[in-house]
Amino acid sequence: MSLKLTIATRESRLALWQANHVKELLEMRGHQIQLLGMTTLGDQILDKPLSKVGGKGLFIKELEVAIENGSAQLAVHSLKDVPMELPHGFELACILPREDSRDAWVSNEFESIDSLPLGAVVGTSSLRRTVLINSMRPDIKIEPLRGNLDTRLKKLDDGHYQGIILAAAGLKRLGLSTRIRSEFDTSVMLPAAGQGAIGIEISSNRPDLVKVLSELNDAETAIRVYAERGVSRAMGGSCSMPLAAHAILTQNTLSIRAAWGDHLHEGSRLIYAEHQSIIEPKDLNILHTASTMGELVAQKLIDQGARPYL
Repeated sequence: MSLKLTIATRESRLALWQANHVKELLEMRGHQIQLLGMTTLGDQILDKPLSKVGGKGLFIKELEVAIENGSAQLAVHSLKDVPMELPHGFELACILPREDSRDAWVSNEFESIDSLPLGAVVGTSSLRRTVLINSMRPDIKIEPLRGNLDTRLKKLDDGHYQGIILAAAGLKRLGLSTRIRSEFDTSVMLPAAGQGAIGIEISSNRPDLVKVLSELNDAETAIRVYAERGVSRAMGGSCSMPLAAHAILTQNTLSIRAAWGDHLHEGSRLIYAEHQSIIEPKDLNILHTASTMGELVAQKLIDQGARPYL
């Protein structure tokens, strides 16, 4: 059965790319799709770190209101921007195949973060990236960097930073791979939970949409992302949490690695934890199982001194 659906989306170039990607996938399956572009509070507040103004939920609240009042039936998100707990009445219906989950080093002068001179200025507003950079190069000066992808690149080009760190996935999706000077190995720069993955949010009372969107779901990506978000959820994860989590699924073995750092105290060591288990493909609650494994990793972090965000 063909459905007429509206996708609520932010109006940044990357958000529109993602929404149009989902639009094309659904149109290929015979559905009629239109987009509803919206400006969220997170897009409007650019002079303060997200950790100080309400977190990543600022990027999706208006989209959820559109679903709630019937203006749209689904919203497309970068999963790393989606809070660990959705409001009552909403759910993630599917997760698309993941792009590159790594962080990218972007600079007009330097090939890598290792080649920076002492005291160089690097742009990021991510607490996760901040603690990881500090562990590699404690001499580097980190300055806030907010705005959409094009805005961040312009700030670099205008000379405000010697380099900036961005998600590789966004650059690649927008055809900006040439801006990437190098990509960080996940062994030294663990990604954020859900980084590189796209999720589709709907109202919980639309089982018909769950069935339609299940055709777009990528099982491997979903398992990995639920494991990562399990770590973050157990830690009270938000953009106020200097936390990284990354999962890999090799055949039936799920491996999760996480890191936590104390951004309030310079020189504090990073805390790492990991867990590996067999995932049974026939497990009917496989996503819950993956999430529970993530919670085990979070507990290992806490046992070593990591502080959950309360």
